[in-house]
Amino acid sequence: MRKAVTFTSTLSPELIAMLNDYSVKLNTPKNQLLSIALKNYINELKRQEYINSFQRAKLDSEIRELSEDGIEDFLEIISK
Repeated sequence: MRKAVTFTSTLSPELIAMLNDYSVKLNTPKNQLLSIALKNYINELKRQEYINSFQRAKLDSEIRELSEDGIEDFLEIISK
């Protein structure tokens, strides 16, 4: 099991108040809520990077041609 790392940061009073409220409502430690929120945010950033990479690829004619050729080959294989 990994050892937790302690770090120091500052948050606005409003954000601390919301964190405190939800910690009480959910009966969950604040550090656990922060960990969950941070993981969710990072996962969303990764998802957006993935979407953006496909949007950029869509504009690249070479990549589009390769993927079209690939799908034609795939459809030919599965239709046999």
